Amino acid sequence: MIPTPHQSYKRYGIGGIDYHTGETVVIVRRRKRRSEIAEFLELLLEKHAHETVYVAWDNASTHEDDEVEAVVRGAAGRLILMYLPTYSPWLNPIEMLWRHFRREVTHCELFESVKALVEATSDFFNRYNQTPEKLLSVIGAIP
Repeated sequence: MIPTPHQSYKRYGIGGIDYHTGETVVIVRRRKRRSEIAEFLELLLEKHAHETVYVAWDNASTHEDDEVEAVVRGAAGRLILMYLPTYSPWLNPIEMLWRHFRREVTHCELFESVKALVEATSDFFNRYNQTPEKLLSVIGAIP
């Protein structure tokens, strides 16, 4: 038996990466439910107010809901969800970035607090947003 100081706490990252520019949009939340997914989509639309936004979309249960559908309808054709085949995470560029993130930030790391974890997450994405060509390389957009 190994005593632990308390129950582990989790945070979920919900994010997207622009395949052409390398810019990321990431939110960190306590839960990853339909309302957080809808919030993320609204953030994408707000960030790209005059553009059509294409999102590679897997078949997660949190992606199917009236709340998410309301965001899509409210976007009036500016938000296009491109559904990926089931069990095909390698087709979604953000999955390569999440893998890189885990290796660099959270793999074999214990954080003093949830706040420290969120700060490390923020630092990672802020740092990589300063060098988008590195992000494009991570996701395979440029050789």
